[in-house]
Amino acid sequence: MSHVFPRHTKSELPIAAGGDGCYLIDAQGRRYLDCGDAAVSCLGHSNEAVIKAVQAQVAQIAFAHTGFMTSEPAEALADLLIEHAPGELDRVYFVSGGSEATEAAIKLARQYYLEIGQPDRRHVIARRQSYHGNTLGALSAGGNAWRRAQFAPMLVDMTHIAACYEYAEKPEGESSFEYGQRVANELESEILRLGPETVMAFMAEPVVGATLGAVPAVEGYFKRIREICDQYGVLLILDEVMCGMGRTGHLFACTGEGVAPDILCIAKGLGAGYQPIGAMLCTGAIYDAIRNGSGFFQHGHTYIGHPVATAAALAVVTELTEKGLPSRAAAMGERLQSALEAAFGQHPNIGDIRGRGLFRGIELVADRDSKTPFDPARGVAGRIKKAALAEGLICYPMSGTRDGKNGDHILLAPPFIIEDTEIQELVTKLNRAIDAVI
Repeated sequence: MSHVFPRHTKSELPIAAGGDGCYLIDAQGRRYLDCGDAAVSCLGHSNEAVIKAVQAQVAQIAFAHTGFMTSEPAEALADLLIEHAPGELDRVYFVSGGSEATEAAIKLARQYYLEIGQPDRRHVIARRQSYHGNTLGALSAGGNAWRRAQFAPMLVDMTHIAACYEYAEKPEGESSFEYGQRVANELESEILRLGPETVMAFMAEPVVGATLGAVPAVEGYFKRIREICDQYGVLLILDEVMCGMGRTGHLFACTGEGVAPDILCIAKGLGAGYQPIGAMLCTGAIYDAIRNGSGFFQHGHTYIGHPVATAAALAVVTELTEKGLPSRAAAMGERLQSALEAAFGQHPNIGDIRGRGLFRGIELVADRDSKTPFDPARGVAGRIKKAALAEGLICYPMSGTRDGKNGDHILLAPPFIIEDTEIQELVTKLNRAIDAVI
């Protein structure tokens, strides 16, 4: 009998016993092509450089509390991230995961305005069908109705505008650019409704991951968002926890949008699964407001800047940058897209195949022409997850795509080292899983 408290109490899971490149291996020796572990394993499961970095750091120093000391790997990793970071990002605050990163970003935004003498700024605006983490502050920013529902009485009051979700929400007769500008302008309307002097930040994912299924914004959307934030003195927080660290073809996903944020959150691919780690990056102006004011960011966790975690992430980012793996993700992502379109492009129950780099989503529909989603009672996403696992494929199906209840999609996020033969294996196994369910 297990004493582990699992995510789902009525499911029995195989035991992960090993990893080999793009594959996980269970205790019975069965291999699973890993294309859906929440976009974490960007380097695969057996990268020697990262393994050696972790072993060496543990042997040297495992832990030093950042209230007393910094560490060499944390300093080196911060330098490397800022070297490649967009815009005016200049400081890195390390945490242990994505929810901690977005939580820290919200609190930093609030303290920044206190430091510069604008205490009335307290509102955060985000988007519907977004996901920013599971701590109460991060969940408040997230716009997924299903995830929020049972905790709603405990959540912080934040408001949500429309997502940039062209497939399901752009009306006929409106161009992609016009649609993007219109939904971006909802931000300005919401700022004016709340009062510009009361809004401190807008938070969004450059490519929406878990809750929408790899949905990128249309061209020009984020540039308009940046203009609105600048016009009203609102901080732009970009959540790249899932879509960052090379996943979409750029080390930082916002590079593909031609914009830079004031605060940026990363995790998942930062540690590539070898250690739990995340980070919040901010501009020099925000940092200087703290440094020249109170001098103390009133926030913190025991394991921030953990030497072993930062050593692992330093090795990961070094692998990503020195081997050009974000560019490889872009190229292999196009091959994956082509393979998915060849297999499912005319499928009567596949409505959309989308994404960037090795971050791809497939939206499932009951009727292709009307884009009508399946009845939620059918549990399509959950059944496909089980069917794919039985085929030896780990993917990330999710329900509630449209509004937190209706709609189903499959998120695919394989390691950047994936080869053509493994792409074909992915498509073949996924095809069988979809056929078994639908």
